[in-house]
Amino acid sequence: MTHVDGVLFDIEGVLVTEWQPVPGAADVLARLRAESVRRAFLTNTTSRTCAEIAQRLTDLGMEVEPDEIVTAVSLTVDHVRQTYPGLRCWVLNEGDIAADLDGLVLDADDPEVVILGGAGDAFTHRAMSRVAELMLEDVPVVAMHRALAWQAADGLRIDTGVYLAGLEELTGRSVVAVGKPSLRGFLVASERMGVEPDRMVVVGDDLAGEVVPGQRLGMTGILVRTGKFRQSVLDLAVDRPDHVVDSVADLPGLLAGL
Repeated sequence: MTHVDGVLFDIEGVLVTEWQPVPGAADVLARLRAESVRRAFLTNTTSRTCAEIAQRLTDLGMEVEPDEIVTAVSLTVDHVRQTYPGLRCWVLNEGDIAADLDGLVLDADDPEVVILGGAGDAFTHRAMSRVAELMLEDVPVVAMHRALAWQAADGLRIDTGVYLAGLEELTGRSVVAVGKPSLRGFLVASERMGVEPDRMVVVGDDLAGEVVPGQRLGMTGILVRTGKFRQSVLDLAVDRPDHVVDSVADLPGLLAGL
């Protein structure tokens, strides 16, 4: 693995599925640390803070520090603070992420900015209709990500990107999406590791949302056949991954041959 200085991991579908560890994932992370290969974890998870995610992974035997994790929440907060400083924000999201919203002015009753997290029970018909009305009134909408789906234990779940397409079609306005597949998170992870993209690999279960964006920045892309991977999607894809492996457990052998 001496030819690789850093590895950027997706979490859900790569290291865990529904927070159950993928076999071999803990050993891979430990080996990377032992060989002084930098690590970072880029996730569109919007229901947990960076500290909670790190603790959850550590409890599963994967020793991870909070500052190794880059979430769509933290990226979005940085974007909103820079772009709309001091404006009142309505955050439509599941989970208690207040600790990562530091610096935002929260006001769901009279918002000047709408922030959409991951799709879930909060995305009711009434709530999404209100978002559409606010968009038509020129209130900017920022999405934590534009992911279309995630893999639950009992099947696929549609995600925020599905709603964004309809909102944009209805209102004729665009929604800025900050998390994956936007390149912002990949660049932040690269800076945090102190590793240039062409010395990194990115490991994901989503070809269009994780692997291809990393490859566009010069990273070596590795697609795993776990999580929401579908062979039919890979077969039809125009953009191809640099490598495909059965699971993250195969990563050391692949890296050794690079």
